[in-house]
Amino acid sequence: MIGCLIRSHILLCLLCFPVMTLADQLAPDFTLKSLYDDSEYSLSDYRGKVVYLDFWASWCGPCRKSLPALDALQKEIGSQQFEVVAVNLDVTRQEALEFLKQYPVSYTVLRDGSGGISRKYDLVGLPSSVLIDRTGIIVSSFQGFHPSHIEKLRKALPYLLE
Repeated sequence: MIGCLIRSHILLCLLCFPVMTLADQLAPDFTLKSLYDDSEYSLSDYRGKVVYLDFWASWCGPCRKSLPALDALQKEIGSQQFEVVAVNLDVTRQEALEFLKQYPVSYTVLRDGSGGISRKYDLVGLPSSVLIDRTGIIVSSFQGFHPSHIEKLRKALPYLLE
């Protein structure tokens, strides 16, 4: 128990993201279709892995930097224990697909055209992200993107992957 508390405090210090309202809660589960086809994915499918859930849209300026940076991190870490899962919030699927032609990613991209899932996560802007541990508990949530977030994730992931 003490080890878990110490690890939580270390992670909070490492991450230090601006929005922490969802931390220490079970991540709301959902099922969405892939942006590319009708395949369905549930957040619970990733239980046992650390998940970086990233909400984005084609009109989001910072997403032009965050998606490629997250793609590079996913390739660096691999997908055996860590998954970036993106949730697109564009009204039309075509807008998102056009964006991904310019900023391609290799990780899973899901579609939430109605915004129902983003409401479950109380998003206030884009990009917004949620870091979820292997048991489905939200470690941190934050709004916006800065390249330093990737370095903070690199430092926090070894603790989460233990």
